[in-house]
Amino acid sequence: MPLVGIIMGSDSDLPIMKEAADILEQFGVDYDITICSAHRLPEETARFASTAIERGMKVIIAGAGGAAHLPGVIAAYTVLPVVGVPIKTSSLSGVDSLYSIVQMPRGIPVATVAINGSANAALLAVEIMAVSDLQLRDRLVAYREKMAQGVRQKDTRLKEKGVAAYLSNKGD
Repeated sequence: MPLVGIIMGSDSDLPIMKEAADILEQFGVDYDITICSAHRLPEETARFASTAIERGMKVIIAGAGGAAHLPGVIAAYTVLPVVGVPIKTSSLSGVDSLYSIVQMPRGIPVATVAINGSANAALLAVEIMAVSDLQLRDRLVAYREKMAQGVRQKDTRLKEKGVAAYLSNKGD
């Protein structure tokens, strides 16, 4: 049973939204991934959101570009936490999407991550669920420690090699 719903308005959003799926897979969190346009499939979008709780979902990640209405429409039809992912657009580089998602009216919140930030959206979903899932919380702690260890290793290499050598051999 999927705990997280990932939804996007177009298949052009899939390369970005796949990063959310990858993170959820890393944490062993089941998810459902769907393409469903708020404008072209309004009834299906409403059904996706309004039935999410009965389908076992705990969080919904909604990616959208341009007018970026999808996260807000989803939030209007469910009381589950919705995390909006503004997708970078060719005309305004995703700022239009960011503003659309972040300007939700009072009473219908949508958490918003960075433009193309679906990996962080998935991490936020994991954090939300980890409030009541101690095993998931332990995996989050281990994930963060692994990130910290990576930074420590880079710092050690920088100190050993010096700036010029580190930059010329960054992949080593």
